[in-house]
Amino acid sequence: MDLRQMEVVVAVAEEGGFTAAARRLNVVQSAVSGTVRALERELGTPLFDRTTHRVALTAAGEAFLPAARATLRTADAARSAVDAVRGQLRGRITVGTMQGVWADLHLALAALRAEHPGVTVRLRQAAVADIRQALREGTVDLAVVALDRQQQRGLTARLLSREEMVLVAAPGRLPAGPVALDEVAALPLVDFTPGWAIRYAVDRSFRAAGLDRETTFEVNDIVAASELVRNDLGVCVMPRSIADRFPDLARHRFARHAPTWQVMVVRPPGEAPPAVAALLRHLA
Repeated sequence: MDLRQMEVVVAVAEEGGFTAAARRLNVVQSAVSGTVRALERELGTPLFDRTTHRVALTAAGEAFLPAARATLRTADAARSAVDAVRGQLRGRITVGTMQGVWADLHLALAALRAEHPGVTVRLRQAAVADIRQALREGTVDLAVVALDRQQQRGLTARLLSREEMVLVAAPGRLPAGPVALDEVAALPLVDFTPGWAIRYAVDRSFRAAGLDRETTFEVNDIVAASELVRNDLGVCVMPRSIADRFPDLARHRFARHAPTWQVMVVRPPGEAPPAVAALLRHLA
């Protein structure tokens, strides 16, 4: 058993198939299939159930996968430690992000590339719950996300920014000035789907105020939310930094019980690998 075999199995499991894994690894599909078959013969058991339409891990595969990931992480850390001594960083890190959360991440990535061109960065965009799970599984090395205190448990987190959220509405729908949360509850609302950090923050604020609300539209896209608001089909609560992307829409502060938005850089506990530590230094 070698590291390449483990890398192939992890790729098949994460990509959900042999063809997609081959694309990720830049090899032909037959090479991926052959590598998996050879490892299964060595282990004496199949790691995947193969059907016409899907590839799924067997019980043995489920047991093998986290151990393979841990071994690959250890090998990467060993390589990175040697590279760091030589003054060169190489390898690959995976950064998790969420729609609507960017925090000028491109500036940190550009600085990392200029400083360490041998480090490859993969961006993975997903819902906050999925990113949190990926951090715990080790498939994401660090993430720029919005998490509340409970969601940060078991992770190392550092605050990047904190802001109050605002109500976004079509121009002229509401009088100028702050709005009350109970007024908003009576309006047609554009909400984001459960699992979005914005939805978590808005839900918390309404619960704290003891208010119920009805969702008129539920979306999973910032642009879709803005179009619904622009056409006066509803109002939407979002962070001001996101609302500022749509200057033609009216923004209203909350008189009280304003939802808050905290953006964190989060990673698994323990010492950060050299490449991750280098990126962290550029995240102000």
